Amino acid sequence: MITFGEDVARWVAERTGGKYFAGSGQGIGWQKNGNLIAGVLFDNYTGRSVQMHVAAIGKRWMVREYLNFCFRYPFEQLRVEKIIGLVDSTNADALRFDRHLGFTDEAVIADAGRHGDIIILSMTRGQCRFLKD
Repeated sequence: MITFGEDVARWVAERTGGKYFAGSGQGIGWQKNGNLIAGVLFDNYTGRSVQMHVAAIGKRWMVREYLNFCFRYPFEQLRVEKIIGLVDSTNADALRFDRHLGFTDEAVIADAGRHGDIIILSMTRGQCRFLKD
């Protein structure tokens, strides 16, 4: 079941090592048996782009319905041209996951990550396969 709100946003921020400030973004979560098992936090909306942060418990949360919703929100509701993800270069699982979803590497900021470099990934509307369903 899809759920929204600041509780989801805080949940994602806690699990990704970030901070969430009330009113600064939108959280979209996926619940199973009443428990939040995945969440996406969208923040730093500029009108043309938005940042996307993802957190999850386990591997059985990636259902098509949730992924479709999470990509339709920025591209269709916010009408952004690009989604941006920032990933520490040492986080191989997150990099593999983002690239599998269709994000592409756009830039590297050396020595700016928690443990390594920051890899900036992005996805445009045209690259998003989840809008085609």
